[in-house]
Amino acid sequence: MCRCSAIWLARALPADGELVTLELKEKHAEIAQENIDHAGLTSKVKIIIGPAVESLERIPTEPQFDLAFIDADKQNNAAYFIEAERLVRKGGVIIVDNVVRRGRVADPTNTDSFTLGVRKLLEHLKGSKNIEATTIATVGEKGWDGFTYAIRL
Repeated sequence: MCRCSAIWLARALPADGELVTLELKEKHAEIAQENIDHAGLTSKVKIIIGPAVESLERIPTEPQFDLAFIDADKQNNAAYFIEAERLVRKGGVIIVDNVVRRGRVADPTNTDSFTLGVRKLLEHLKGSKNIEATTIATVGEKGWDGFTYAIRL
């Protein structure tokens, strides 16, 4: 569903800016559209319905995006990131949320699917010559986690 992040990002867009958000289910897309309409951002936000990796693969490389924000199921983080890398222009930013996982990513004994998905993303970043990235741990109301901030070179 369209969480606050899509609305906050859309509000920050320039007059000619556009935000594309992906929703897996029609019901979630309907709720997202209601929230976007209520926020007065209908003309700035486009919702694509379907599995995110498939939806991303169908987006043409041109025109390229300035920013990609990935906050989806963590098992597919690497696949989402690879598509975002293709779609974001040189100098553009890719942010991946929830990558510290309360420190579980650094614990070699933890093998849950979310943790393995984040590790796969980190392995991709380690070998990428097109990306410079850092992971930042955060602490807040919901505990502690973090995000990866990457710049496409």
